[in-house]
Amino acid sequence: MKKLLAVTLSIFAFATVSFRPSGSLPAASPKVEAYYFHFTSRCNTCRTIEEQAKKDIEELYPALVKKGKITFKSINLDEGDAKPLAEKLNVKAQTLLIVAGNQKVNITNEGFRYAVGQPDKFKAIIKGKIDELLKQ
Repeated sequence: MKKLLAVTLSIFAFATVSFRPSGSLPAASPKVEAYYFHFTSRCNTCRTIEEQAKKDIEELYPALVKKGKITFKSINLDEGDAKPLAEKLNVKAQTLLIVAGNQKVNITNEGFRYAVGQPDKFKAIIKGKIDELLKQ
């Protein structure tokens, strides 16, 4: 009888914890880090990509930036302290990455394509990619 009661209570406890409605616990949003890797010598387009991406992230997510949940970092590949991060993310040239956990999204091509001539489109791409990563 005691074993039956213990098993029944165990099953009830498991069911209570396992079958919670999906919205009952707040999900911890992952930290999203945007990195713009560059060299010391760079063209106007490269500078614009960096400036536009940083501005867009700060405008789109001011509260998350303020809390440190979303960051933007410019990394000069010519500086020695950049090497470990560049190797970890497998970066060898100008690159714009958005990283959350083990997810890595490269939007370098979109930056070169849209940052100068179509900044609103570039901003929409950044928003879409970050929103996707925040859902995970």
